[in-house]
Amino acid sequence: MGGKKYLSWSFRHNHWARITAYGLAGTGGSPIMGYKKTHAHLVMKRSLLTLVSTLLLPLFVWAQEAQETAERTIDDKINDFFTPITTAVESVIFFTVTIGDFTIPFVLIWLVVGALIFTVYMGFVQFRAFGHSLDVVRGKYDDPNDKGEVSHFQALTAALSGTVGVGNIAGVAFAVAIGGPGATFWMIVAGLLGMASKFTECTLGVMYRNVNPDGSVSGGPMYYLDKGLKEKGMGTLGKVLAVLFAIACIGGSFGGGNMVQINQATLQLAEITGGEESIFYNNGWIFGTVMAAVVAVVIIGGIKSIARVTDKVVPFMVGVYILGALIVLGYHVTDIPEAFGLIFSSAFNGEALYGGIIGVLIQGFRRAAFSNEAGVGSASIAHSAVKTDEPLSEGVVALLEPFIDTVVICTMTALVIIVTNYGGAGAEASFHDREIVGDIGLTSASFESVISWFPTVLGVAVILFALSTMISWSYYGLKSWTYLFGESKTNEVIYKVLFCGFVIVGSAISASAVFNFGDAMIFAMCFPNVLGLYILMPNVKKAYKDYTARIKSGEIPRTS
Repeated sequence: MGGKKYLSWSFRHNHWARITAYGLAGTGGSPIMGYKKTHAHLVMKRSLLTLVSTLLLPLFVWAQEAQETAERTIDDKINDFFTPITTAVESVIFFTVTIGDFTIPFVLIWLVVGALIFTVYMGFVQFRAFGHSLDVVRGKYDDPNDKGEVSHFQALTAALSGTVGVGNIAGVAFAVAIGGPGATFWMIVAGLLGMASKFTECTLGVMYRNVNPDGSVSGGPMYYLDKGLKEKGMGTLGKVLAVLFAIACIGGSFGGGNMVQINQATLQLAEITGGEESIFYNNGWIFGTVMAAVVAVVIIGGIKSIARVTDKVVPFMVGVYILGALIVLGYHVTDIPEAFGLIFSSAFNGEALYGGIIGVLIQGFRRAAFSNEAGVGSASIAHSAVKTDEPLSEGVVALLEPFIDTVVICTMTALVIIVTNYGGAGAEASFHDREIVGDIGLTSASFESVISWFPTVLGVAVILFALSTMISWSYYGLKSWTYLFGESKTNEVIYKVLFCGFVIVGSAISASAVFNFGDAMIFAMCFPNVLGLYILMPNVKKAYKDYTARIKSGEIPRTS
């Protein structure tokens, strides 16, 4: 029984008792006899009142709880169920460490430190192999006879569609609002470091993949953790890490890769079609059902079908977004040098408002790590399906992913916000007022200050981002599902039906605990994955030296 309920009833009870007592005290008769009668009656009445109160109290409480239960929505009930689960999971995955006056999620340290180690250990591969990666993704080394299901370009777009999304629009706005312009610099640094993590995990994804009898491919951290660690005499550890990764990936695919995406898309659709007057307002399930049907049609065909969609949708939506950003930056072309000066100066001389240089650095690193998911391992699943007999060739393609996601798109978003003075609201107001930042509010206002109709385009972009993210994550979850339960058509159908069902559920509910649980599961993937990468990175370094030697000697020829 809650304190508020009890106090509310107690007040009425005591108020009633006082009125009764005052009424009895006013009865007639002699002072003494009147007093004795009154006192006797009062004692009796109080005793009866106490008895009745004791008997009726549970009834009053039950009635109040019944009324509140009747008023509680499905969202409330789902939230109540998931809140303790989510709290427990988040306390493990997002536990914090204190550095000076700052508390930092350990998962952030785990990802960024890992990226730094891979960068140094691989000899700054993201810079040395960048030119070659562009040649490979353009098909200069393609061999149509290689095993696999998709081209290098399709694998890249499929993986990009899983990371490019609302985080590039809303997440960057939050980072720049909370960390100031200097957060942009550290976001770029973390993005560049993350390229080495992607290189390492995606090389291993192809190296240890399974090519099934029907020509389909299954790969990703589940397989290189299992098979790779077994080669090193750590089979039990590898199996445990692989299972943990697969479980987390399935949870992430239903949550962060599905329900969170469709929920954001539904909110944006309602916003651009009339807000509270929209047919989709409080009727998100209508849109969810349509999207579930679209997702079903796409994912039935597997990675080939997914790639045929993403290799068109991703370049289109990224192109439209960058074009809009370039128009805004062109309008403010004279402000760009000052904006870059502000980014660099703020990065190393962080204002007290933003927590000094450490506060600025944390916000930049946080946005980059959470945006490109380098080290999480999800993208390795998509890259594993590539048509190649050279695992390193896909590793060098994969390093482009954080560059496009973070260094290009996130930086463009940050620049648009900075040159428009935070959409006209100002840096300090954006820091103090979360209403200004909103979901995509700050980014939308920044674009709208130059292109009045762009918020509608941005809303459509969010919907497309959500769709592409969902279809990519359906593949990640599917491969984790079949790793745990076996490669069969029945298991595939079961997962795909569940996934499409969660699309409808996600569009209809607003249970934050469910969404937070899904996000937490995605980042849970990085713990077994990065640990496995540390153990297996010598394999990648050795293979990379051999690969570059054969490229230089011409043993691996250019095909176009």
